[in-house]
Amino acid sequence: MALVIFLVPCFVISTDVALSCQNADDFVGASSPGDIVIGGLFAVHSEMLHPEEDPIKPVIQNCAGFEIQVFLQTLAMIHAIETINNSTLLSGVTLGYEIYDTCAEVTKAMASALRFLSKFNSSEDAVEFKCDYSDYIPRVKAVTGASYSEVSMAVSRLLALQLIPQVSPASSAEILSDKIRFPSFFRTIPSDFHQTRAMTRLICESGWNWIGVIATDDDNGRFALESFGVQAMANNVCIAFKEMLPAYLSDSTFHTKVDHAIEKIVKETRVNVIVVFMRQFHVLKLFKKAIERNVKKVWIASDNWSAAVKISTIPNIRQLGTVVGFGFKSGDISSFQEFLRNLHEKPTENNKFLHEYIMLLSVCAHLEYHDFQTCIANQSQDDLLENAGSKPQIWRDDFLNANVEPGFIHSTILAVYAIAHAIKGQCKDRDCKDPSAFTPWELLEELKKVVVIDDDKEVKFDSNGDMSTSYDVLLWKEIDGHMEITTMAEYDAEKGGFIFEDEEKKKDFLALKKVQSTCSQHCRPGQVKKVTESPHTCCYECVYCPENHYSNQTDMDYCYRCNNKTYWAPINSTTCYRKTIYFLAWTDWFAIFLLLLSAFGVVLVLSICVIFTKNLDTPVVKASGGLTVCYIILFSHFLIFLSTVFFIDVPTEFKCKTRQALFGISFTLCISCILMKSLKILLAFSFDPKLQNFLKCMYKPIPTVVTCTGIQVIICTFWLIFRTPFVNQNFSIPKAIILECNEGSIVAFGIMLGYIAALAFICFIFAFKGRKLPENYNEAKFITFGMLIYFIAWIVFIPVYATTFGKYLPAVEIIVVLISNYGILCCTFLPKCYIIIYKQETNTKSAFLKMVYTYSSKSAGSVAVSQVSLDSKSSSLQATVTDSCKPENDSVNGNCHFQVPGQPLVKGKVLSKNATRTMIRKRVSSI
Repeated sequence: MALVIFLVPCFVISTDVALSCQNADDFVGASSPGDIVIGGLFAVHSEMLHPEEDPIKPVIQNCAGFEIQVFLQTLAMIHAIETINNSTLLSGVTLGYEIYDTCAEVTKAMASALRFLSKFNSSEDAVEFKCDYSDYIPRVKAVTGASYSEVSMAVSRLLALQLIPQVSPASSAEILSDKIRFPSFFRTIPSDFHQTRAMTRLICESGWNWIGVIATDDDNGRFALESFGVQAMANNVCIAFKEMLPAYLSDSTFHTKVDHAIEKIVKETRVNVIVVFMRQFHVLKLFKKAIERNVKKVWIASDNWSAAVKISTIPNIRQLGTVVGFGFKSGDISSFQEFLRNLHEKPTENNKFLHEYIMLLSVCAHLEYHDFQTCIANQSQDDLLENAGSKPQIWRDDFLNANVEPGFIHSTILAVYAIAHAIKGQCKDRDCKDPSAFTPWELLEELKKVVVIDDDKEVKFDSNGDMSTSYDVLLWKEIDGHMEITTMAEYDAEKGGFIFEDEEKKKDFLALKKVQSTCSQHCRPGQVKKVTESPHTCCYECVYCPENHYSNQTDMDYCYRCNNKTYWAPINSTTCYRKTIYFLAWTDWFAIFLLLLSAFGVVLVLSICVIFTKNLDTPVVKASGGLTVCYIILFSHFLIFLSTVFFIDVPTEFKCKTRQALFGISFTLCISCILMKSLKILLAFSFDPKLQNFLKCMYKPIPTVVTCTGIQVIICTFWLIFRTPFVNQNFSIPKAIILECNEGSIVAFGIMLGYIAALAFICFIFAFKGRKLPENYNEAKFITFGMLIYFIAWIVFIPVYATTFGKYLPAVEIIVVLISNYGILCCTFLPKCYIIIYKQETNTKSAFLKMVYTYSSKSAGSVAVSQVSLDSKSSSLQATVTDSCKPENDSVNGNCHFQVPGQPLVKGKVLSKNATRTMIRKRVSSI
């Protein structure tokens, strides 16, 4: 099978040769032999120098900007490997390492990755191109690194060719969790998904929603910005502006864009919180410029720089405001700190990074702490060769320990131990002193199942190759005049919440809420956000919740509607209130007044009943139809008064059905009896033969009363069966519920009242015809007046009832019932009671007969006149009755003289005395 051989290029970091390497081993930054070799990729330098000559040649240049924090990570890897080799974890199998400097450049990292892919024991470090790498043994079995996600993405794609496991302690881009594109990538830290979610949670709990974001214009920055944008949108956090800075310091536009970003921050006065996704050397440049412009904000730091000592020690860093960030959860690194204290005893032949650091100490050790940092960062490798030659070697223990970032150190050590445990799994049944004992892809499968004990907790990789460890929430706090990086809380990535160790740290967290960073003022409870013309949802106006709506939290997007009709809310309400239930209660003053009127009516009925019972044999009582009829009428009045009780207090189904039926039937019974009385009176005193015959046919007391009342009973029965009244809740008043009886059918209600009105009208007609009866017996006149009161009351009732609502609606009906009942009761019985009590002399049989005799004589004369008028065929007859026609002056041959106007005198014959007495006896007997 044909092979294609790739030769790995060479680059030197040696202090002896400045430009090109002499052999491939000069490309290595630090190395140590072992049975199984692990590769390492770390950005020990922050940038790669680019030549200014033209044309550009394909030569990888020297690097500048020595990164102490990343150098410490290389030392952490070396310390972990040495610790494993000195333990029994691998049972005599030793680990070796080859660590390369990527200089934060993808190109440089790819060159290192090519050497990892080269065949083991290849004399020319050649990478063979094959169709099947299942049996291929590369130079390394696994790789730790890289420091930045952008570099890890490129390297991982290359290492995936042979499925060499790559375990990064620092690359957090969310896209690296995609196992289709990056099948051999693992990391000992959470992905940016959890970090951006933690940032958003911090922002939301602090009450901020209007923020700025600054990120590097590389894969890591763009993916972090995208992830944060999704989280922010889901939590109603708006990004006021986004500024992207060049990924490389060597970019000619870098400083211009930094100035532009600072100008944007200054201009956006309402933005007081800035989220920064950048590398440490980018943040260093940004903060120095911000201090010059006196910018004071809350800076939210990503895991890249949240624990960077070289940034926290910038002069006047306190002027920037508050820095709070998220760092990887640290563990016990005491053994590593001990390793650093003994580092000066380590040889430097195989560790060019350590050798360079010692040379930097020689050049910069005389400076103050921050100046010392700046000196180290600004020394290029070429400059270092010139400056370090004449300087004595100096060692400073404090400097390395002061720059330790525990989270990165811990995750680096964890990465090495994860690889070591995977190797242990492969070496159970194999002789791993032989490098060909297993292939990288077999180690990859073992790595997926690895469980590592970390601080007495089991940690392992999930299906995405991530370790779900938590974050430390770091707060830069000034203590004794120095900026210290303190742990304020712990963020639980699984539960999505903050954990505080004590109240003091919680107070620090709550103090962040004092800073306002909103596009608009917070809408108080009772208000709701109204989006303006701004494209951002965080820019809005606060308007009051309308009636029957409420909001009980700040910055609500919409008002809640009160759940059902039994609750209400005023404008600008924070809650719903239960509506007050109104009805005409017993305790209501108006109800008490109406009840007193009803009670008085009942007393009046009983009093009349007593009076009539005691005067049972008197003419007035007999003339009223007798005691039985009076009792029936009085009983019906009693029931009518009683029916008003059912209009008061809480409506129930029973009350609603009973009150109208009881009133309707009782009133119909009363009117029916009075109708019979009217017929009887008219019949007794009518001298018109035709009318008498008609009245005699109509006058059937018991059948008529039963029939009239029965019709009303049928009407009410059908009403209660088919459209029965029911209890109704009236919501027409905003703050109240009116409990009332719904009549079920207005038509049925109208028919019931109409039927009573029809009977009353007939009664009125008959009573009106008999209105000129004797004074002591003038019942028809009072019945007429009583019916008029009834008609007036109910005619007024109809429009009032139709336009009235509320709890006093039943009172309207009670009033009209009382008026009509009192009117008929008083007009029917009070005149008779007056005669019985105050005019007893007229309440005798002789007085009564005399009154009737006088009236009958007049009626007889009227009849004679009528006969004469018919004989003379005159329509304008006027008769004059002489005294001789009066009963008291009656004579056997008495004459009545009638004269028609314009005609001669006509003599008519008067009724004889005996005939008159016969007529009176008939009338009295009929009464």
